[in-house]
Amino acid sequence: MKSSLPGAEYYPSNKFLTKYRTSPKRLAWRAIWTFYLMGLVLNDAFTTVLAFRLAYIVRFEWTLPIFKEDAFISQPYYSSLSIVLIPVWLVTFVAVGLYNRQKLLGGTDEYALTARATTISLMIMVIFGFLTPEFIVARGWLFLAWGFSFFLVAIGRFLLRRGIYLLRRKGLFLSPTVIIGANVEGLSLARQLTSWRTSGLKVVGFIDKKLKPGTVLEGDLSVLGTVDDLDSIIQKYEIEELVMASSAISSRDKLLDIFQRYGVNEDVNLRMSSGLYEIVTTGLTVKEFAYIPLVGVNKVRLTGSNLIIKTLLDYFIALPGLIVLLPLLVVLSIAIRLDSPGPALFRRRVMGVNNKQFDAYKFRTMYVNGDEILARHPKLLSEFKKKHKLKDDPRITRMGKWLRRLSLDELPQLLNVLKGEMSIVGPRIISPEEMKNYNHWGLNLLTIKPGLTGLWQVSGRSDISYEERVSLDMHYIRNYSIWQDFQIIFRTLPAVLHGHGAY
Repeated sequence: MKSSLPGAEYYPSNKFLTKYRTSPKRLAWRAIWTFYLMGLVLNDAFTTVLAFRLAYIVRFEWTLPIFKEDAFISQPYYSSLSIVLIPVWLVTFVAVGLYNRQKLLGGTDEYALTARATTISLMIMVIFGFLTPEFIVARGWLFLAWGFSFFLVAIGRFLLRRGIYLLRRKGLFLSPTVIIGANVEGLSLARQLTSWRTSGLKVVGFIDKKLKPGTVLEGDLSVLGTVDDLDSIIQKYEIEELVMASSAISSRDKLLDIFQRYGVNEDVNLRMSSGLYEIVTTGLTVKEFAYIPLVGVNKVRLTGSNLIIKTLLDYFIALPGLIVLLPLLVVLSIAIRLDSPGPALFRRRVMGVNNKQFDAYKFRTMYVNGDEILARHPKLLSEFKKKHKLKDDPRITRMGKWLRRLSLDELPQLLNVLKGEMSIVGPRIISPEEMKNYNHWGLNLLTIKPGLTGLWQVSGRSDISYEERVSLDMHYIRNYSIWQDFQIIFRTLPAVLHGHGAY
């Protein structure tokens, strides 16, 4: 019997939901997630206690001159205080969403939440101390406890994430996913989700009304049925994620129907690709006018604290980097001159912020008559015009091949960073001629400085297609955070040492 509640016809039947929720795979999946969450709680509790203990050692046992000698130093008091404070820390972690499944294992936001949670916990202690005179604690210990707790909790969560990512590469800890829409956007979503093996989503097929079920489209992925078959498809494949290609849903009524059926379903997550909003990589703001919420577009990508922190990071790495690497740069310059005639440095005209062009410095890796050499190979010339890269480029010198493999040819771009033209992390540098290949994405490509390294560097370098490079650039700009910069910097060295896609 159908429910008499308004709108009940939009939701899957109770019989379907009950059978789906109690399936063996579903229960096992919930048990795995529960085990992981318990691991996070144990990690946070243990590392926080360790942080408090390290704070005591540094503050009171190392007798550093920056601290006053008249502080209250009772070890039993601080040990008891640490035990009392653990629930405060954990409750704060819960409040900011550090145990919310939707905010875990999805990128660097988890570290930003960790920083926020530890800072809020610190402020709670400061306020409590201000209101309660009996609460005595050394300010140096408090500051060290805050710093150590963030660092150790983040390290522990990082190691747990690495373990989960390893399991995902082996086909475990993945959420079965179907993509609604088998158009160009849907196929692009499938390629990106299947190639990014740590995404946590396992695409099992497509939903499409125009193609027959069984039609193979991308690799071994096929059309599973239409939107009308979603209930049975979700049950059969234990689907947890529904990803809608927004451009594939032409009817507003059909879009609302899908949202009404699955948007509030506790067992299935409904997600929609950003479509037009994905183009607007500078970010969106919502402001009410006469009680009407209107969406506005930010004119620049980085402002305020984000801009300041990123600039400080650039100079903090670039200036010491140039000083330390100066002897190596001199040796490489001499080796380049000895290997082939011509200057050691090459200036490439590229696009900068707000459509301003500048010369990006690189070590010369090609013969000075490279254009003449390439003109003798019509097929390679045609490939270069299409991809802007050649795997077997006859213009590259012997020294150049070695420099490119280790990305040493890009070290002089540290000068561009100091000049404020580039960042350590950012989108790829591109020439003015390449702008046409970005199509509508060019609208926001130049809202942030190009980088010496970036997502393209740690995601396959030249082995990925040009379209994928553009997509990675847009992802970086759209989802910028300082934590993402740290993650990319951390992954750059292994990518360079492996040498995959370097040519």
